Amino acid sequence: MEKNILHLDLDTFFVSCERLIDSRLVNRPLLVGGTGDRGVVAACSYETRVFGVHSGMSMKVARNLCPEAIVIRGDASIYTKYSHLVTEIIKEKVPVFEKASVDEFYADLTGMDKFHGCYKYASELRQSIIKNSGLPISFGLSVNKIVSKVATGEAKPNNQLKIDAGFEKSFLGPLSIRKIPSVGEKTYQVLRNLGVDKVKVVQQMPIEMMTSALGANGATIWKRANGIDNPPLVPFHERKSISTERTFNKDTIDVKQLRTTIFAMAENLAFQLRRGNKIAGVISVKIRYSDFNTYSKQVKIPYSSADHVIIPKVMELFEQLYQRRLLVRLVGVKINDIVSGHYQINLFDDTEEMLSLYNAMDHIRGRYGEASIMRASSMGANSIGRFDNPFNGEPPTVLAHRNQ
Repeated sequence: MEKNILHLDLDTFFVSCERLIDSRLVNRPLLVGGTGDRGVVAACSYETRVFGVHSGMSMKVARNLCPEAIVIRGDASIYTKYSHLVTEIIKEKVPVFEKASVDEFYADLTGMDKFHGCYKYASELRQSIIKNSGLPISFGLSVNKIVSKVATGEAKPNNQLKIDAGFEKSFLGPLSIRKIPSVGEKTYQVLRNLGVDKVKVVQQMPIEMMTSALGANGATIWKRANGIDNPPLVPFHERKSISTERTFNKDTIDVKQLRTTIFAMAENLAFQLRRGNKIAGVISVKIRYSDFNTYSKQVKIPYSSADHVIIPKVMELFEQLYQRRLLVRLVGVKINDIVSGHYQINLFDDTEEMLSLYNAMDHIRGRYGEASIMRASSMGANSIGRFDNPFNGEPPTVLAHRNQ
């Protein structure tokens, strides 16, 4: 049976949410992201793009390119709310769908053309989302995820495009090779050195040449350029790691501030594990100095979600890493090798009072918010925390911070 894969993408999602809240922002140049000079553009309106602004760019550079732009810090809880609203609409309308990010979805409409007509059904779904959420959304429809995603990009803003079966190569051929998913800046430079600028050039190359130049990724790009890569839909995202980072407004050598921030990160991540009924076996710490040299160190631990296991290990890694005594730009903590399970009580070291304390603190956090209770060592580390459960099957909000 011929596949019909739909790709839906909410246009400039963060910007569109802000405009729903404040209509004065409509048709005005808008940047969403970190408001300081070290902030990063999470999303930008189409009005700013004519000046060369794009998501992922330094906010300082974006402001210089478009001085008249309005800058908003943004609110992840609002974006999560609207993302859930759109997700529920899609869930009611399609049999199988994948939420690839906070603002991006795939749906398998295969077989529905017998009853509805896939393009007509997709059009009605798009209009339902626009009507019920107020958000602009575009879609692409084709035989696989890759061609549909590229089609959505060509359809934007707030439009739709169907690529009929058998016309994938002719649709992709005239496009820039950068339009192919997985072709980043470095890969693009390699391809340009090979004389490749358009997709049709790759279509004319033997797959062996692409593999020789780019390895396994070269073969993937060749298949995608020819419209024959068929990755499956992934209905649920199982998180294998969680992390948090902090870029300081000013580089710092304040060891007390660094330790407080790292401590708060470790405490929060341990709580996230317990909230999701997860345990982890690997912990890592990252430090980026003012000269942009970045160092990280990781260690395996017995699977755990306990503060008294995770926090001391994180602090130990930080003390081992922080050796240069230079100004620090960024610190981060990451927890890997996450599996389902509960903390296993250590009969020799754990006490009933300590376990009761965990339960009481987690109960308070669950009811009143993550910042409602913390250890004294975490006080002073502002805004360390999350806005949602990282193990609810949803992709993290930060995934929307990609080039748009």
